[in-house]
Amino acid sequence: MISRVNYPIWSITSWLIALALMAPVAVMVFSGLTANSDTLTHLWQTVLPHYVVNTLLLALYVVVLVILFGVPTAAIVSLTNLKTRNVLRWALLLPLAMPAYVIAYLYTDLFDYAGPIQRQLRALFSWQSPNDYWFFDLRTLTGAAVMIALVLFPYVYMLVRTAFEHQDPQLIKAGKSLGLSDKQCFLRISLPLARPAIAVSASLVLMETLADFATVQYFAVNTLTTAVYDTWLEYGELSTANAIASLLMIMVLLSVAAEYRARAHQRHQLSASKEPLTMIILTPIQQIIGNIYCWLLVLAGFIFPFVLLLDMTIQYLDSTEFEQLIQAGMNSLKVSIYAATIASILALFLVLYRRLSGVKRSEVPLLLSGYGYAIPGTVLAMALLATFGPLDHWINDLAVWLNLSKPGLVLSGSLFAVIFALITRFSAIANGTITSGITKIPQSLDIAPESLGVGKLHTVLKVHLPLLKSSFIVAWLLVFVEAMKELPAVLVLRPFNFDTLSTQVYQMISDERLEQGAIGALFIVLFGLLPIIVLNKKEKIH
Repeated sequence: MISRVNYPIWSITSWLIALALMAPVAVMVFSGLTANSDTLTHLWQTVLPHYVVNTLLLALYVVVLVILFGVPTAAIVSLTNLKTRNVLRWALLLPLAMPAYVIAYLYTDLFDYAGPIQRQLRALFSWQSPNDYWFFDLRTLTGAAVMIALVLFPYVYMLVRTAFEHQDPQLIKAGKSLGLSDKQCFLRISLPLARPAIAVSASLVLMETLADFATVQYFAVNTLTTAVYDTWLEYGELSTANAIASLLMIMVLLSVAAEYRARAHQRHQLSASKEPLTMIILTPIQQIIGNIYCWLLVLAGFIFPFVLLLDMTIQYLDSTEFEQLIQAGMNSLKVSIYAATIASILALFLVLYRRLSGVKRSEVPLLLSGYGYAIPGTVLAMALLATFGPLDHWINDLAVWLNLSKPGLVLSGSLFAVIFALITRFSAIANGTITSGITKIPQSLDIAPESLGVGKLHTVLKVHLPLLKSSFIVAWLLVFVEAMKELPAVLVLRPFNFDTLSTQVYQMISDERLEQGAIGALFIVLFGLLPIIVLNKKEKIH
């Protein structure tokens, strides 16, 4: 019988961590139930149905686009003999480093009526007004969907590529022995087996899409995310904003539940054999088409925007703006380091508790603590305001009762709220990364030290922690980068006169001044490249 860790303090602390991260959501829902019915009724009778339709359409368009972008590229890189597949393997991940709102501004500036493309066309063909020619309008719901899809399709590419590469090659051989062609084997065997990976990645993209704020606002596409923000600022009614936020959260939950149910009876077919997959041999024409398709996505999603940012940085770098961005960069580093460190330590604590406790319900705290990833940043910010605001008032009232000076907004008006939001939002990333690492540690290593008289706590320090070092670093890095890029939660919760790189760049984009903030956007992108580089190196090692 394997003995398990049974420290009550460990169990109690795990549950307290999970409940603390979930408490703002419960408070937000309760606050939404007490919302001003007149305001909510007015919004529902006027603009809210339109916002709901826009949200659903945006989600649908983005999911369809990322599947069209991600699945073919994953198949080309993993299943064919494309000449540039080794470079594309990591190059197709690069768009993940580019914030969607930055790409949205760059392409709008390029293709707008006053942009260089249309100016050159008018000069070339002597067109005098928009009535003389047709040109697509990027500032639409479809345009917003394309911009978001360009930076999110790597989620689908990465997971589906892994699914293709771990399929049993014997199944393909069996299909070919039955007379199936390469195309038929892909459509009837490989693609159906990859459906769970497609569903998981699509659900991740869906959550990111529903959480997007800056892109849709810049394109003047009203969704539930922008409605939450506008209701709070324009109407000044936090409870009504929480009611709309609760509606958005329910939509996220329903989508995740639908995805889970759709793949409930599906299983990932993993190969137990180390035999490599038989590559599909492409003709010269197919090689050209495959290269064009993949490299166009890399070009549009990363290389071209990166070059534009670099050019803007060189041309418009100003010492005053640079000093402001340096301060914003230091602020970003501060909150991101705090968030990444705390989230990774909490994840390590909860993962080890689940592994060593031996209690069935021990996985519940881990699941609850990762729930925040499904909550859009704006919704999470509303939840924290509804939670910390009353707590601040209570603390100040208590201080007055004790004849002490009022401490002010120590929770909702300080960096505490920002860091708490980032931890809640991205704990799932740290949880998943460290969980993946601990599953690779044999169960025998939990038992062997005990047979030598070594206590469980000493085993954790001397065995588990050293083996989890690599996973911990990757988890820290992933949370750090996501925290650097997070905009909606930081925009709502930041203290006065406190800017991060994301909020500074967003403000400059809103003022049509990205040229001055290009270096800040460039820093965000460069930080975003760090996990891609690290993960690529780890993949080469393995």
